[in-house]
Amino acid sequence: MPENSPPKFLLKDQLFNQEKVEKIASEIHKVYAPFEKDSFSFEVLDKFHQLELKERMYHIRDCLKKYLPSDYIEATTILLEALPPELDPNKHDDDFGDFIYAPYSEYVLTYGCTQAYVAFSLKALREMTKRFSVEFAIRDFINLYPEETVDMLKTCALSGHYHERRLASEGLRPKLPWAKKLTLDYKEAVKPLNVLYYDNTRYVTRSVANHLNDISKIDDTLVINTLKRWQQSKKQEPKEMDFIVKHALRTLVKKGNQDALALLGYSPDPKVDVKINLLTKNVSVGEALVFDVEMKANEDVKLLLDYIIHFQTKSGMLSPKVHKLKQLTLKKGDVISIQKKHHFKENMSTRKFYGGENVLNLQLNGHKTQKVTFFLEVNP
Repeated sequence: MPENSPPKFLLKDQLFNQEKVEKIASEIHKVYAPFEKDSFSFEVLDKFHQLELKERMYHIRDCLKKYLPSDYIEATTILLEALPPELDPNKHDDDFGDFIYAPYSEYVLTYGCTQAYVAFSLKALREMTKRFSVEFAIRDFINLYPEETVDMLKTCALSGHYHERRLASEGLRPKLPWAKKLTLDYKEAVKPLNVLYYDNTRYVTRSVANHLNDISKIDDTLVINTLKRWQQSKKQEPKEMDFIVKHALRTLVKKGNQDALALLGYSPDPKVDVKINLLTKNVSVGEALVFDVEMKANEDVKLLLDYIIHFQTKSGMLSPKVHKLKQLTLKKGDVISIQKKHHFKENMSTRKFYGGENVLNLQLNGHKTQKVTFFLEVNP
């Protein structure tokens, strides 16, 4: 590292650090005097240098087990009493709370996900989610005790606190990133959304839209019909309902699903002349593919324009990836040109490039149009 370079930013050091560990230790000691806060803090921090983010969370959980009473209900009650005030219930978005409280829900999951403790543990998670989301911890309870947990989440959907309402959607998402897979039928999991879609909090409605987007990968018909029903109810403000529809349909739109596009107001057969012009037919990794799109509208039309790059794979097959290009409305006779640069960045963690012939084509309101080829050179 150069001599004057700033220290490397590490998320784990922002979320779990000495200040935050000492903070929770003091909070616990305040409500439970026998808690050895200095020893706890020392033991937690002593291993931080060798632990990654999630490992730090589990390490704090294990140290809580060591320094709290052995009785689960007594220990968890202490954690609940030590919690800071609830997150502001009047906010509308981006209020994620403090990650340092994530080990508390992990404690409940690890030591209280049993038949004997399930009712107590679910109440504890409801309190904890008002400080930091318990969407990951709740999933074991859903799988092991679906009736009790889903009933609790249905109650959360009616709560006056939007973090509880969000949990009713987020915790039940069938494809929640980095979370344990649910065994619950997704059709059962979607039921609480019927009272959440007209929420007045974006933090909740975004979760609802993400939940439907998950389901769209399993059952597109259910998603389309649900959104139509919600639109017709007029319970949600039109602008927010438009956000939910657009965000929920993003995967289906990329796939060119005609029902999804129709719901967004896009004609399945737009009368438009379109042509791709490649401005670079040979490109190396580290450079950009440059192309422009010429369009002429033969009618008044609303358009959703994507471009698809079919990447070479190790096996020699082509793998398509859809990219957003532009949304626009044209009047009959309008002629436009759109130029785009697609960068082939070096050292990408999400894709390995293979040299050879690649394919570019457009997707216009879900319909694939003209294809052109270009050559990608990969440096050895």
